[in-house]
Amino acid sequence: PQGSEEAKAFVNAFLKRSMPKKKDEAIQDILTRKAVVLEHYSKKKTKQKRKKTKGFTAKQRREMRLFEIEPEQQRYAIFLPLHELWKQYVRDLCHGLKPDAQPHMVQGKLLKADLHGAIVTVTKSKCPSYVGITGIILQEFKHVFKIITKEDKLKVVPKLNNVFSLEIDGFISYIYGSKFQLRASERSAKKFKLKGTIDL
Repeated sequence: PQGSEEAKAFVNAFLKRSMPKKKDEAIQDILTRKAVVLEHYSKKKTKQKRKKTKGFTAKQRREMRLFEIEPEQQRYAIFLPLHELWKQYVRDLCHGLKPDAQPHMVQGKLLKADLHGAIVTVTKSKCPSYVGITGIILQEFKHVFKIITKEDKLKVVPKLNNVFSLEIDGFISYIYGSKFQLRASERSAKKFKLKGTIDL
């Protein structure tokens, strides 16, 4: 066992290490109160700034032709598996598309669904040349659909002033393009009104 002097020397040395900013007189003063609150100096951790990964600008994407489909890839048969995947996706989204499913529920789901891979037909249009175009949606932009037809032709169809029909498992849904001018990512969060003026 340590003697009283050794113990005192140990405590003094320990307190000096624990409270480096205090003078000896202040430490002795604290000891007389019989209660010692040890100070703790933690090293401040320097937060590393996360580097934001910069994506391509719209101009760079156009120059790199990221969204362009090569002519040799513009074949209807290539995208039929995409359509089959889309049908399965919609069935899962609408809980099986059973015959007793309510049409307005299916319509509500389809309005917010991703349409890449869906087969659509232009049923009405202010421009008669668009009426009857049928094909798989390859790309959806804010104002246009890019559709590949059975004749292996890539058509760019504007949403404005066009009505599109969409059929899956007996359910036919109509999309009024004038009310549908949103990007797919924005559309998923939008609340669509059930009632409203319907026009081309």
